[in-house]
Amino acid sequence: MQTVQLLIGDSDRPASGAATFVRANPLTGEVATTAAAASPDDARAAAEAAAAAFPKWSALGPNARRALLNKAADLLAARAEEFATLMMAETGATAAWGHFNVQLAAGMLREAAALTTQVTGEVVPSDVPGSLAMAIRQPVGVVLGIAPWNAPVILGVRAIATPLACGNTVILKASEVCPATHRLIGTVLREAGLGDGVVNVITHDPKDAGAVSEALIGHPAVRRVNFTGSTRVGKLIAQTAAKYLKPVLLELGGKAPLIVLEDADLDAAVNATVFGAYANSGQICMSTERVIVHEAVADEFAARLVRRVAELPAGDPRQGPVVLGSVVDRTTVERVQQLVEDAVSQGAKVLTGGTAEGTVMQGIVVDHVTPAMRLFREESFGPQVSITRVKSADEAVQLANDTEYGLSAAIFSRDIAKALELAKRIDSGICHINGPTVHDEAQMPFGGVKASGYGRFGGKAGVAEFTELRWITIQTGPRQYPF
Repeated sequence: MQTVQLLIGDSDRPASGAATFVRANPLTGEVATTAAAASPDDARAAAEAAAAAFPKWSALGPNARRALLNKAADLLAARAEEFATLMMAETGATAAWGHFNVQLAAGMLREAAALTTQVTGEVVPSDVPGSLAMAIRQPVGVVLGIAPWNAPVILGVRAIATPLACGNTVILKASEVCPATHRLIGTVLREAGLGDGVVNVITHDPKDAGAVSEALIGHPAVRRVNFTGSTRVGKLIAQTAAKYLKPVLLELGGKAPLIVLEDADLDAAVNATVFGAYANSGQICMSTERVIVHEAVADEFAARLVRRVAELPAGDPRQGPVVLGSVVDRTTVERVQQLVEDAVSQGAKVLTGGTAEGTVMQGIVVDHVTPAMRLFREESFGPQVSITRVKSADEAVQLANDTEYGLSAAIFSRDIAKALELAKRIDSGICHINGPTVHDEAQMPFGGVKASGYGRFGGKAGVAEFTELRWITIQTGPRQYPF
C-alpha cells in the first residue's frame, strides 16, 4: 500500500486537516493507495507556490532547462519497475503497459528538452519607417495539467513536459484513480533538480474534483489549462475555464474507425486491429472501436480477426504476462456488456468473447453492427471491437464520420493515393494509412476535432499552446505622426 502526500513548493505535505482518500485495487478490492485529499485551499497554495517559482524558472537559459529535463527523463526511465507496479495496483494494467508508459514518457521529456531552443519568433515586416517589428514567444506563467488514469505516466508527463520546456511552472492535478502513479512523476522531477515550486502535484478525493478544479483554474496565476479525459468532464473543464477566460487544451474521448478496403492487406489490417482494440484492454482514447470493412473481404477479415483475438491471454497481470489485464472497474465491464447486448438484440452477432471474471474481460468481436446500435456510437472504453460492412469506400468514409468524435482513424488499402484522398475526407485530428489507430509520438501534433476536443499537444504545436505570442517593436529612427 502506498501513502501519498501533496507536493507543494519545496515540501511533501498532508492535505488540510490531514484528510485522505483511498484508491482500491480493481482486481482485489484491497487498498492500493491512501492519498492526501486536497482542499481548494491546498489547490490555491499549489498555484501560489508555482507562481513564486516562475520568475527564476522562466529566466533560466534554454540549455539549462534542457539539461534538467534530460536528467528527469533518465530518472524516470530508471524507475520503470516502480511505475509499472503502481499502475498494476491502482488501475489493473499489465506490466508491459506500465513499462511502455515509462518508455514513451521518458521520450516526451527528451522531446521537451529538445524544444527549449525552439521557442522562437520572427521579424515581421512593418510599414512604419524605422520600425523593427518582432513576434516573440514567452512563457505564460503557471500551467495546470489535468491527467487521466488510463495511460498515467504518458499523459501525466505530457500534461507538464512542454509547458516546462517553454519556461512555465506547473501543477499536475492527479487522477483520483492513480494518485501514487501521478505523484511519483512529481518526485522524479523534483529529484532532477528543477527547483522548489516548479512542479507541484495535487491529489484529491473524487467528491472534491469540481471544487479543487475550480480553485486551480480560477487562480489568477494559472494562465493555461490542459485536460485529457472524457468528453463529459472536458465540457465541464471548458465551462469553468471560460468563466475565468483561461485558454484550455482538451484531448477527449474517441470512437476510432479503422477502414478496410477490398484491396487491403488483410493480415496487416488484422494485426493493427488487434493492437488498436485490445492494448490496455481497449482503455485508450485512440482505441479501435469500429472496423468498417468492404463486404467483399468482410468474411475473411472477420475470420482472421477472431482467430487472433480468441488467442489473446487474459488474467491477473500480477501472476504473469498477459495482454488483457484488469479493466479499471466493474462499471467498465457492465457498460461494455450492455452495449454488446443491445447490439445483439438488434441483430448483431458476437463472434468471440463476452465473458468476464471480475474485472478481467476476454476480447470481444461483434459483427454486423449498424449505425442504429449504441455500440456503433457510444465510446465503450473496453476490450471490444465492432465490425460494420459497407459496399464502397464512399460509404466507409460516411460511416467513419457518422460519430460525434474525431480523434484518430485508420485506412487500410494498397492504393496509397486513394487512401490519402479518403484520409483527407475523414473528420479526425489524426489518420494513419496502413497503420493502427493507436499511435503516439512526442513530436507529433496530437489532438482531435468535434467532441474529441481542440488544441494540440506535441512538438512546435505544443509550444504554440503554452506560450504567449507577443508583438514588440523597436523604433530605430524618427517616427512621423499626423498631428
